[in-house]
Amino acid sequence: MLNSEIQKDLRHNFTVNVIESGFFGLGSGFASFITILPLFVSTLTDSALLIGLIPAIPRLGWQLPQLLTADKVARLQAYKPTVMLLTIHQKLPFLGLAVVALLQLELNRQTILQLTFAILIWQGLGSGFSATAWQSMVAKIVPSRKLGIFYGALAASSNLMNICGAVIAGLLLKEIAQPFNFALCFLCASFAMALSWFFMSRTREPISTSSSGTQTRHEFWKNLSVILRYDKNFRCFVIARMLSQLALMPLPFYTLYAVHQYGMGEASVGLITSVLMVTQTIAGLILGWLGDRIGHKLILQIGCIACTFSSLLAWLAPNTSSFYLVFIGAGIGMIALQNIAAVMTLEFGNQHQRPTYIGLGNTLVAPATILAPLLGGWIVENIDYRTSFLVAAIGALLTALLLHVGVSDPRYLEDNFSNHSVNVLPE
Repeated sequence: MLNSEIQKDLRHNFTVNVIESGFFGLGSGFASFITILPLFVSTLTDSALLIGLIPAIPRLGWQLPQLLTADKVARLQAYKPTVMLLTIHQKLPFLGLAVVALLQLELNRQTILQLTFAILIWQGLGSGFSATAWQSMVAKIVPSRKLGIFYGALAASSNLMNICGAVIAGLLLKEIAQPFNFALCFLCASFAMALSWFFMSRTREPISTSSSGTQTRHEFWKNLSVILRYDKNFRCFVIARMLSQLALMPLPFYTLYAVHQYGMGEASVGLITSVLMVTQTIAGLILGWLGDRIGHKLILQIGCIACTFSSLLAWLAPNTSSFYLVFIGAGIGMIALQNIAAVMTLEFGNQHQRPTYIGLGNTLVAPATILAPLLGGWIVENIDYRTSFLVAAIGALLTALLLHVGVSDPRYLEDNFSNHSVNVLPE
């Protein structure tokens, strides 16, 4: 009965979630953690460390809290109400940024800087606390063999609208005086996020007839250690995801290296950024479609090879033209090692165990997510750019090797640990 409801509503859910992702991407373009927010913060401080932390805040905020919510999410018969409540804290902070931007007229820079980072942390944690419920809902409403193309379509929609938002934001920053230009960008972002929330609310989720509500909190935390101790396949997968953060480490440094080493101009930087976004859009759809058909593990390995190619090409680059290929490889690698890895995480465990696997699979990776860029920055400052690229290439190859020898695609495992350990984990 549940499967028939899922199939009946699949097209509707696919449509409203792709639209939701598009508006989320539009809002993210108006308040980009890569361009707009660092530029805003640079008007308040000269600290490279603070500015460099901005892109890491949403990644860390997304991953770190997921395990904390997994216990409660595992008990739910319907995930959507929890998603709709918690995701407010992911979207509302952008309105707070608009208010803070206007407060520059009244408050000193130090206070504005503190308020800005407080709001960014709020936004990051808001996404993390809603993440386990959202991913569990997606895994419930989308059949396993269509998760790859679903995530690919979400990424494509988000990336395309992100470009639109970024272009309009650039015009607003140029034509309107500060701080009203930033305030308007953040206001547009908050409006797009409100539309994103509305379309997410249109999702149709069938109510499960049973839940794992008999599991106590003590049993839940005990089961975490059981999974890590006895589910070797999942343990190797998590370690591979940790290593993969090294492969993704050099992306922020490619542009800086091209500018400092070869004098790449602003026009070329803008063009290369567009190449990256278009690559991610196309790769999301193609790799998602392929993953649904040949398995997501192979796609992760392809992503590792793409990252290796990207890093080695940057290491050997004779001129700026090489960096177009560098960013194409990086775009493919990012989609595989972020989006496709998230999809593969959803294939571990059954419906009631899945929140536990999601929480573990993301929270355990969080330290590597923040340490990898810090390591890359240290290498760049104390050695050079090219060494960071070489370390990233080695990390990518080690990830591919571990995936090959230590991880089996959970889709094809008939004796999956999570399926036969019914006496240990709640079904």
